[in-house]
Amino acid sequence: MPGRRIPPELCARCKGYKRLCGLPQCPILARFRAQVMAVSHGKDVEGDTPPSLIVGEAGYPNVNVMYQVPPGSYGLSSRQHDDPKGWFERRVKLDTIIELRSKLVAGTIRARVDKPWTLYEREISVAAVSEKPVTSELRLARQPIPRLVFDGLTAPRGPSAPASMLRVTSNPKPPKPLEKLFFDDAPAAEAVVEAFSRNVDIYTIIRGFSAGLLGRLRSRRLVPTRWAITAVDSILGNWLRTMLEKLREPPEIQVYKGYYLGNRFVIIVAPGGPKVSMIEVWHPSTPWVARGGPIAIEVSERPSGNPSAMDGGFMAARFAVYRALYEKGVRGRVIVIREILPEYYAPVGNWHIRETVYAALKSRPLLRTSDIRDVLDFVARNLEAKSNEIRRRISAKVRELVAQRRLDEWL
Repeated sequence: MPGRRIPPELCARCKGYKRLCGLPQCPILARFRAQVMAVSHGKDVEGDTPPSLIVGEAGYPNVNVMYQVPPGSYGLSSRQHDDPKGWFERRVKLDTIIELRSKLVAGTIRARVDKPWTLYEREISVAAVSEKPVTSELRLARQPIPRLVFDGLTAPRGPSAPASMLRVTSNPKPPKPLEKLFFDDAPAAEAVVEAFSRNVDIYTIIRGFSAGLLGRLRSRRLVPTRWAITAVDSILGNWLRTMLEKLREPPEIQVYKGYYLGNRFVIIVAPGGPKVSMIEVWHPSTPWVARGGPIAIEVSERPSGNPSAMDGGFMAARFAVYRALYEKGVRGRVIVIREILPEYYAPVGNWHIRETVYAALKSRPLLRTSDIRDVLDFVARNLEAKSNEIRRRISAKVRELVAQRRLDEWL
């Protein structure tokens, strides 16, 4: 409770959104909100939404819907304010992402989750899945308070205020495969898979899922964005996992590397599977480890496909792994080792995990071997954490991965 010391292991596992400490709000995220100030804007806001829509969870089933607009920004340049794939492709720096997000102003409206058509009728939800930025006008009930909000799972967002008027003034153009699903009476999971298999961008699918555009016609709901992100990662990860079961195994162990925003990844793919495990090593002076550390957190996939602990970062990595392996035409048992370095000084969501892991696995492997010693040596040379305990733990996990044998190999 207030005044007691919260162990960093708990913070690293919680990442600010599970409330494992029992406090009403995360003190670490509250510190970020207090320290990072956004620019100030007036009550009248006009610009092109990237598109960008956030569905909150507080007060469920009556929730806040935040429609985000960068004032005075029009055309394709508006997209840079909410563009995970573009940020990764251009290797946009952390401070630039924070600056871009701070310039988004959100007009907030209240909505019931069981009445998603109220957003559709006003074209708000359709604008959220448009292929191009959509011109919008906001009139805010009060001057927005300059601040930047972090929550550990989604990208940070800028100042917001209740909207006394919210109007979409240009025509949204959703992807045709997704638009077709607006009128299909299909389960939400099937709609998500159908959209993805027809090359609809995953971030567009997440916004559509969150805005209540997918699912059975009589039971559609607005879904809080944080829930929608993990749900879509889970649905697509499960579908890809079943597809992988039919594919061949790699002939040897393959090791890949990736790096972005102070996050270093070593990814090991071994014959077998499909199965994903992830070990996160949070260094001191990173968002969840203010002092002490480094701290290691592990999440593994059970035989059923369910994770040992529900973690948004793991689900994003799992989806990226299975997507890359499916495109390569192989299956495997995989360990993702993620090191979070002090350069990652503020949480900006799980999108960068999804993008970095996928890009790393789509590149050429840096090591191909059948010798576990080569793998352990590679990991040791590329691991910045000097803790003997953490190194032993990772080494044991890698040995377990390689030593596992399927039951039919012994028959």
